[in-house]
Amino acid sequence: MLKLLRMVALSVAAVSMFAAIPTASQAATTVKVSLWDKGADVEMPKGLLYGTPGVDLSKATMGIKLSTDTAPHGIVAFKVTNDSKDTIHEMIVLQLANPGQPLPYDEGTQRVDEEMAGDKGEVSELDPGQSGSLTLNLQAGEYLLICNVAGHYGAGMWTEFTVTP
Repeated sequence: MLKLLRMVALSVAAVSMFAAIPTASQAATTVKVSLWDKGADVEMPKGLLYGTPGVDLSKATMGIKLSTDTAPHGIVAFKVTNDSKDTIHEMIVLQLANPGQPLPYDEGTQRVDEEMAGDKGEVSELDPGQSGSLTLNLQAGEYLLICNVAGHYGAGMWTEFTVTP
């Protein structure tokens, strides 16, 4: 009998633990995300980094388009589609500790240090035409959505996202 009670208690604990993980069906806000580019044969510009004074994203040959750039705090589901015809992309959600300030960027690897930048989650590399999703419980604040495939962030593949109180 004691063994049966322990098994029931463990089962209840496991169900409770998984119930706390947000799912897309629990999302209060769904954000459709399009990862786009002008094609692999188009030269990628450099230096279009977030926080760079006077950055002009109209020169970007790739980017991230959102169905909405704000959401109330709580559960947010990102439905991500790689709309490229020939390039792999990803989407990473970063919470900005210092909005407007540059991210920790390594010129050698042409990538952001995700851990230092406040990584909250990601939809890893998507082949052209593929989709993925990410559901997060976000606090109020400023966020940046980026593609951190080598060179893509520096080519302007980022966008701001605000979570309101």
